[in-house]
Amino acid sequence: MDFQTVILKKEEHIATIIMNQPDRLNAVNTRLGEELITAIDDVARDDEMRVLILTGAGRAFCAGGEVTEGGEIQLVSGVAGEGWRQTVRAVRHGIQLVVQKLQSLDKPTIAMVNGPAVGAGFDFALACDLRIGSENAQFRVGYTRVGLPPGCGGTWLMPRVMGLAKAAEFLFTGDSVKGEEAEKIGLLNRLVPTQELERETKALASKIARNAPIALRLSKLQLYKGLQMDLGTALEVAAACESIAGSSEDHKEGVKAFLEKREATFVGR
Repeated sequence: MDFQTVILKKEEHIATIIMNQPDRLNAVNTRLGEELITAIDDVARDDEMRVLILTGAGRAFCAGGEVTEGGEIQLVSGVAGEGWRQTVRAVRHGIQLVVQKLQSLDKPTIAMVNGPAVGAGFDFALACDLRIGSENAQFRVGYTRVGLPPGCGGTWLMPRVMGLAKAAEFLFTGDSVKGEEAEKIGLLNRLVPTQELERETKALASKIARNAPIALRLSKLQLYKGLQMDLGTALEVAAACESIAGSSEDHKEGVKAFLEKREATFVGR
């Protein structure tokens, strides 16, 4: 597909999706949402890709839903104000789908937060497994300040990332969180200087990509499914995952590399 609002790059087992509407601060409109869904699906199908980085071009990560000249917030595949049925359909099959596909992707994901992540943009960052930000990173729920509750999964994602009380504070006030505070409450895994952001993010992605793809996928599955299980059930799932990975070529290679004191070369089988 020839993308107009997204750049998809692939190198050394790392896929990078760049929201590419810098003049609009990468605000989400119909085309950007659809192209994000297509790009994430492409990465999901590509077995050569082991890690996904999501970021924005220019000085913003994503400013949320694009506001039309008429004062309406553009949704993916629809516009608020068309009637509640059309709005629900637009949200469910558009912008919510971006969040769902990011969060459920069976490969590790990293949000490289280069600037403001507001509303849906905040949700996109939360839907990634890890977040690395520069001093320009800024997070804001945004919805309540324009008369809306969060509609893209933020209320589910926020307490899991930053805890219930902090999630409630930023949800109800609409205040921003940035820099050292974002790192302190766990919203950012790492806070790095602006000039080091891309290098540090790629270094982390490369470190992850060197590990066994099957083990990574099964680890991510256990991590999120475990949030909905009791310990006994989680241990049963862990045993099944160990059995699957234990019969792989990568496991044999990993053991051999350990004994030979060298770095393993994994092939995803």
